[in-house]
Amino acid sequence: MKKKVLSSSKKSDLYIDILGTSLFISAEEEPAYLQGLLANYRTAVEHIQKAYGLRDPLKIAVLTGFLLCDEIQRMYNRETAKEEARAHETREAEQIALDLIARIDKVLEYKA
Repeated sequence: MKKKVLSSSKKSDLYIDILGTSLFISAEEEPAYLQGLLANYRTAVEHIQKAYGLRDPLKIAVLTGFLLCDEIQRMYNRETAKEEARAHETREAEQIALDLIARIDKVLEYKA
């Protein structure tokens, strides 16, 4: 009878107290990672508050989430564009190699 191997991931708890709301979350991430995420979110919230002069916690949270999603999408788009450029370069290199092989084949056939 086989024993099931359980994940060795350990849940970490994080207390979040921001914009007048407090809650605990548990996640299968390192505590330092979760603290870093929270620090980044706090920075984004502070930026929104200063840049837009907002005071309503709900509006701040919504706009912060929206702008963070925008940032993620822009990063994804940049990465996708890089991958497409690499694929294009690979196709070009492949075509050059095939052309060289064809030329070599012609030279070898001519000499034979």
